[in-house]
Amino acid sequence: MGQKTAGTCYVKADGVALTVTGGCEAPVTEVVRETVVKGYFSEKDRTPYVKVDAVHTPGFPLDKLAKGENMTVTCEFKNGKTYVLSGAYLVGEPSSAGDDGKISLEFNGIKGEWM
Repeated sequence: MGQKTAGTCYVKADGVALTVTGGCEAPVTEVVRETVVKGYFSEKDRTPYVKVDAVHTPGFPLDKLAKGENMTVTCEFKNGKTYVLSGAYLVGEPSSAGDDGKISLEFNGIKGEWM
């Protein structure tokens, strides 16, 4: 029997649902490891994040997202898993593309948790 593991995801930023094009990304670990020499590694904290391609709809909450400093971003994946990013804020240089109507957004936050 087949199981659904991918497809459209659903994203809310501070309670406002965003229309997304299906692509969402969230980290699966809280740390980044790097091998120093064989058998030994260093470990650094990973910044929790959510990356999403949203559709720039007429009612898109651009001002709210740009000014938000302590948002909660919830990303529901088709595999039944949900990633909750708290203390979130928008990072990078988001821009709207006129040819496809998308805005690539990246949120960083204080805590990310898989549910």
